[in-house]
Amino acid sequence: MAPKMKIHKGDLVHMITGKDRGKQGRVIASRPAERRVIVENLNIVKRHTKPRPMRDSSRMGGTQMTPGGVVEKASPVPVANVMVVCPTCNRPTRIGMKEKAVKDKRLHVRVCKRADCGEEIDK
Repeated sequence: MAPKMKIHKGDLVHMITGKDRGKQGRVIASRPAERRVIVENLNIVKRHTKPRPMRDSSRMGGTQMTPGGVVEKASPVPVANVMVVCPTCNRPTRIGMKEKAVKDKRLHVRVCKRADCGEEIDK
């Protein structure tokens, strides 16, 4: 079983270290086994690719090629280098967990740990 992370896909995060320190972006993908997340428009790297034939393109006639060249894409960032931005107070925050009873079930919800906020992050 993969270890749990408190940062999920779709969260708005704030970079606290690295070349993009101070910038914010949405989490595109999370990789709990590696303890990393991919954030859009942050930690951009250049990848040099060669033109290659596309898969299943023979139906359209001739073979089609994917273009080559220099492609910029976001690379994974360690979870320790980002903080979730609270949707209520709009500041980077640490995340706490709280149990909530809904229809005879106990749910774990993420909450903002700032003293003046304390609101739920999951709405």
